[in-house]
Amino acid sequence: MSYVGVGVSPGPPGNVPVYHNTNVKLADRSVRVAELVLRSVICALGVLAAVLVGTDTQVKEIFTIQKKARFTDMKALVFLVIANGIAAAYSLVQVLRCVVSMVRGNLLFSKPLAWAIFSGDQVMAYLTVAAVAAAAQSAVFAKLGQQEVQWMKICNMYGKFCNQVGEGIASAVLVSLSMVVLSCMSAFSLFRLYGGNKQGKSSASW
Repeated sequence: MSYVGVGVSPGPPGNVPVYHNTNVKLADRSVRVAELVLRSVICALGVLAAVLVGTDTQVKEIFTIQKKARFTDMKALVFLVIANGIAAAYSLVQVLRCVVSMVRGNLLFSKPLAWAIFSGDQVMAYLTVAAVAAAAQSAVFAKLGQQEVQWMKICNMYGKFCNQVGEGIASAVLVSLSMVVLSCMSAFSLFRLYGGNKQGKSSASW
């Protein structure tokens, strides 16, 4: 049964009406394409950030003693590598979901799935932002030192190591910003389902 361009699709109670308006379909497709692009970018940059930081090492000889700098020396960098690895894996799963959804042309949305995606995006956004904040703070101390507590400017000794870590943090910043945008998009997609229900009920009353 349909009411003024609104087709009520059969299915379980968790599903919502499908609107056959051409503009709505185009908007939905645009949102899906944007989501696919963002998730692909996050996946690629997450892997790049994890690889740049995780493989970064530099050996410095001090008074005939070799000192090797690695990311495991700073817990914030370990957190950054883990967070970006998780974000990349999560984004890869979501990319596959987006591709399958676009290929099948599904216009019937499930509220439980929308809630799961929304929750996952929120967790990833908080995780990546927290990792970047911690890594950035440690990077500032390594670059500038802290005279009050006699912390040395580590980057004066390990310049190559710090430069590569900086590149990894820059990639991680882009990951976190993209995740924040995605979390807003998933929130919009979720709460639009409830708006769709209200519109369907008002149309049916006519």
